[in-house]
Amino acid sequence: MRIAIINGPNLNLLGKRETTIYGEESFESYQQLLKGKFPKVEFSFFQSNIEGELVNEIQRVGFSFDGIIINPGGYTHTSVAIGDAIAAVTAKVIEVHISNIFGREEFRKLSHVSARAVGVISGLGLKGYELAVGYFL
Repeated sequence: MRIAIINGPNLNLLGKRETTIYGEESFESYQQLLKGKFPKVEFSFFQSNIEGELVNEIQRVGFSFDGIIINPGGYTHTSVAIGDAIAAVTAKVIEVHISNIFGREEFRKLSHVSARAVGVISGLGLKGYELAVGYFL
């Protein structure tokens, strides 16, 4: 089983930014937990603050991986291009958000990704990634 985890802008700052919302654990340390918990899964981890790089990565893995877990960060609410890239690939996609985007500012309630994903996990912290892996398994 091959699963790509793609993170958008500012997720490279997990553990440092707004820890009351996003927690104190870095994504690098969380990657090690996922690898340990799911040793038979081949993971690909990618993060970028640049929209086009996220689209390129979706296209790169979207025809050869079994699943994609994506947290588009702030691009969730603005990027038609990321939504279109997800619609174009054959891999199933789960949208994950660490915070509950539906309980935050009004503009965060719009997602250009959700309609293209098989599911959305929002507000369960980093545990959302683990739950998404469980879905694919």
